[in-house]
Amino acid sequence: MNIIVPMAGLGKRLRPHTLTTPKPLLPIAGKPIVQRLIEDIAKVIDEKIDEIAFVIGEFGKDVEDQLIAIAESVGATGKIYYQLEALGTAHAILCAEPALHGKVVVAYADTLFRADFKLSDDKEGIIWVSKVENPEQFGVVKLNEDGSIEGFYEKPKDFVSDEAIIGIYYFRDGEYLRAELQYLLDKKITTGGEYGITDGLQNMMQKGTKFHTETVTEWLDCGNKDAVLDTNRRMLEILGEEESMISLEAEVDDALIIEPCFIAPGAVVMNSVIGPFVSIGSKTVIYNSIIRNTVVQENSKIENKLIENSLIGNFTSIDGSFDELSLGDYSQITL
Repeated sequence: MNIIVPMAGLGKRLRPHTLTTPKPLLPIAGKPIVQRLIEDIAKVIDEKIDEIAFVIGEFGKDVEDQLIAIAESVGATGKIYYQLEALGTAHAILCAEPALHGKVVVAYADTLFRADFKLSDDKEGIIWVSKVENPEQFGVVKLNEDGSIEGFYEKPKDFVSDEAIIGIYYFRDGEYLRAELQYLLDKKITTGGEYGITDGLQNMMQKGTKFHTETVTEWLDCGNKDAVLDTNRRMLEILGEEESMISLEAEVDDALIIEPCFIAPGAVVMNSVIGPFVSIGSKTVIYNSIIRNTVVQENSKIENKLIENSLIGNFTSIDGSFDELSLGDYSQITL
């Protein structure tokens, strides 16, 4: 089994964070998004993962080394492939052409999920979906009576289905997928100017391939700042039910921690109130502050500040001030 992770996008909705860090490497409850994605997929694949192919832009050696380590953490070999032009999802998958053999999972690295199924290889193809209340905002699938997919519909104005595609696909025959995606490029078949995986799936269905769905129990988006914070919050809730995520190697002194929170080894928290729903990266120092519903990455320093609903990067420094006030009736202060 191989996994292909297209992740060459610029992550414009998460700027300025993605100017220095690829979106899939932003941390959620202490781990990069793409690492949590790979771990989630590994839980539902009931066999060995041979290769994880990361399709990236020019992200640099440090990022590539981190991705290789993520693959190795689940017992797979990590390989790096490049997509240097934004030509669409089908093109991105083909950039990892050597990985398109045997059984293949394609997973886009901007979403997390929870599922209670085990992937079965008795189907030609499986598309993972989640029931949504607003299907007009998503690509959805409509099913035949036998449970196979009848068609794909992109943001339908009229109700077709509430089964939204979450961006994870299984193919029993990677060589067949490769040939169909290459056909799109050879014949210059595009939608909106890009080579899309859905066009390839439609062609395969017209040739008799039957795709089925697996429904995830929870779908967590990581597309923008608020979505990242919501997903961080939910992951902390889930993981906090199992164990405390406050490292014994963190220095926590004269501080109130309102769990669930993640505090990494090497972090320092002093004279502060942290939580709930806060993730603090390694070597970050928090002093005399109140922080809620926030992700603070590594090697940062926050002093004398009230922060909530925030996403704070690496090597940042924030030094605020708490005011001492004596206010009379009907006073108003806006900062």
